[in-house]
Amino acid sequence: MIRKYPHLCSPIKTGNVTFRNRMFSSPMGGTDITADCCVGPRTPGFYELRAKGGAAAVTASELVVHPETDASHMFHLDLKTPGSLAGWTFLADAIMRHGAIPSVELSHSGQYAGTYLVGKEKKKSLNQYGPSYWVRPDGIPVKALTAEQIEDIIKAYGDTAALAKRAGFQMIMVHGGHGWLLNQFMSPAFNHRTDEYGGSFENRMRLTRRVLESVRAAVGPGFPIEFRMSGSEFFEGGYDLDEGVRIAQAVEDLVDLIHVSAGSYQFGFFRTHLPQYAPHGANVFLAAEIKKHVSKPVATIGALNDPAQMEEIIASGQADVVYMARALLADPELPNKVMQNRDDEIVYCLRCFTCMAERPTTGTRRCAVNPIIGREIEGMEVLPAPKSKRVVVAGGGVGGLKAAITAAQRGHKVTLLEKTDAVGGILKSEQGLSFKYEMYKLGVTLGHQAELAGVDIRLNTPATPELVESLKPDALIIAVGSEPIKFPFPVAEDARVISIDELYLDGAEPGPEVAVIGGGLTGCECALQLARTGHKVHLIEMRPELAPDANIRHRPILLAELEGEDIDVLTGAAAKCVDADGVTVTIDGEERVVPCQSVIAAIGQRSRSAGVDELRDGAPFVRVIGDALRPANVTLAIYEAYHAALDV
Repeated sequence: MIRKYPHLCSPIKTGNVTFRNRMFSSPMGGTDITADCCVGPRTPGFYELRAKGGAAAVTASELVVHPETDASHMFHLDLKTPGSLAGWTFLADAIMRHGAIPSVELSHSGQYAGTYLVGKEKKKSLNQYGPSYWVRPDGIPVKALTAEQIEDIIKAYGDTAALAKRAGFQMIMVHGGHGWLLNQFMSPAFNHRTDEYGGSFENRMRLTRRVLESVRAAVGPGFPIEFRMSGSEFFEGGYDLDEGVRIAQAVEDLVDLIHVSAGSYQFGFFRTHLPQYAPHGANVFLAAEIKKHVSKPVATIGALNDPAQMEEIIASGQADVVYMARALLADPELPNKVMQNRDDEIVYCLRCFTCMAERPTTGTRRCAVNPIIGREIEGMEVLPAPKSKRVVVAGGGVGGLKAAITAAQRGHKVTLLEKTDAVGGILKSEQGLSFKYEMYKLGVTLGHQAELAGVDIRLNTPATPELVESLKPDALIIAVGSEPIKFPFPVAEDARVISIDELYLDGAEPGPEVAVIGGGLTGCECALQLARTGHKVHLIEMRPELAPDANIRHRPILLAELEGEDIDVLTGAAAKCVDADGVTVTIDGEERVVPCQSVIAAIGQRSRSAGVDELRDGAPFVRVIGDALRPANVTLAIYEAYHAALDV
């Protein structure tokens, strides 16, 4: 077989272990953690899914080595807690049985203990330890570790590594990046000690080297040890790439693979987890530079999901391994699809941060485009239905497509009715946003998958009651979506009001000065796009804050992007009317006119309830999903669609 991406698909040997390709699954926290910090029943399936999907290595995260000084509610591994070793053994088994190498990340949060707690106030009651005394920007005091505590932590790394090896893990990753404890000791911004662990570069590296020596003594020669580091901290006072090179050189004699990430939790976190506003692979240059100065293999990470880009990274020698995290939540089968030359079927990560927002919000995992993430224990495969039925799906948006694909995979005969000339629904308009092209691409990919699954897609065909009745369906899934809410205030005839679809799909030119009414997620993104394409933008929102509908991880990034542009933001501003001169708003009881040539309507969506009502009796089994049920988001539409099809 001729591989389309031969370098990406080639095996690599690290230590005494051979990995089947160069696509590794990056550390991601598990789905559920028991009260006593053991592996919960859902977690093995969470990691297993990526092993089944073809990743060469799957790394479980984060295993806290020293709970006494890292009081986070995160995974532990010990012999005194019943079920602790067994849980990790079952987890390693779940990965290994699919041909992937099970790896585990050994970690210590240091001064950021409690980061992932759902109850944020509890962080203040924990003891946060670091290299030096200081008070974090959020007001939490940090205690300096004593020499005795440091000795105990070093020993704990080795003890935990030995237990992980006993449990069946075949590689150990030592986390030395992202502002966690080892990084805190290496960083001149955090380490102000005057003993043997502070001051000079050699002293700041001492804890990391001793930890790695402890792990090596525990696992023995030939057992792969991977060191995860930030190539640069990317904040003032932190270390830069030149020092990142020195760090890599300082540990290469003790490790088998150098994993180059970026950033620091409190000050450069979103260099670590690149948002949709950043280019794919924005951190690859760090690994490429470090690779020039070390002899050990180097791994890179950072919004990588395009096989062509990853192939070039390996082929050009910028890195030896590519790591993916969110990309393998969106599509765990990505490595298999690459290996089988099926890359046109990849469902790409939206970089929407749904996965990361769920963990500190509910303590679980979820993915916007993959409904089984965090719920793998309920079934990882779409199983055939006992009896094939006739299924009609009304609406070809993301929910309708996902329902049609899933129903067809179960063996049903599926007809999808779409009133426009293309599937994709509301996602079609996302092609007008430079930073949300993957959202648009999701609709295209799902359309392609529906065709491959054998769905009878009928474009330019509204789902009328008469047509649905003529098809005699056993099941009808209604996914007719939503429509924009009209302005509830006067709009003059000579005023120019442009809808989102007219702006993004039809290429309507709004003029040099534009007012966007509606400061939710859609309005904010519209304002950002207009500002970046040279328009003077006024963003008008009646509520006191912008983008309350954005998740807790995405919202601060979006607000920072807005602040970086010259956008006139008006919150607490109630629009009263629109005319040719602009928008009249009331702020604190006073009226003012916001001048503009055109107005963009972004005040929200409402369900197409009339379309739903006329189809409710169209089949013995009827399910309403997505925006047709109530306007929400891609995550809910995908989830409801998948399960509606499973219920047929």
